Amino acid sequence: MSGKTTPEDSDDVQSSEPGQLPALTAGEAAATAIEQLTRLTSKEPQGATSVEPADHGWTVEIEVLEDRRIPSSADMLALYEVEIDLDGNLLAYRRTKRYGRGSSDIGERDRR
Repeated sequence: MSGKTTPEDSDDVQSSEPGQLPALTAGEAAATAIEQLTRLTSKEPQGATSVEPADHGWTVEIEVLEDRRIPSSADMLALYEVEIDLDGNLLAYRRTKRYGRGSSDIGERDRR
């Protein structure tokens, strides 16, 4: 039997074997992570800035509006790193950066 799954049997397969695709697509992982983070923090997500497969599932970086100010150019934003498993369950989340809207010095996130 080959390592590929068909749409009929993919519902039952939750494999972490190398070379097999996770149960969630990158887009589904991002949407799930945004939903989970919003539920926990009640903050307004601006969108996913990165989605990466990980050993346990997916790591998604999400930009969030932390503090709305007037004028909006003074808003405070933050980047959150969210880890979800292959079933879309939240494993962990953490705020990695906080910055003013329009800041150009937020730099690249740390690579592990």
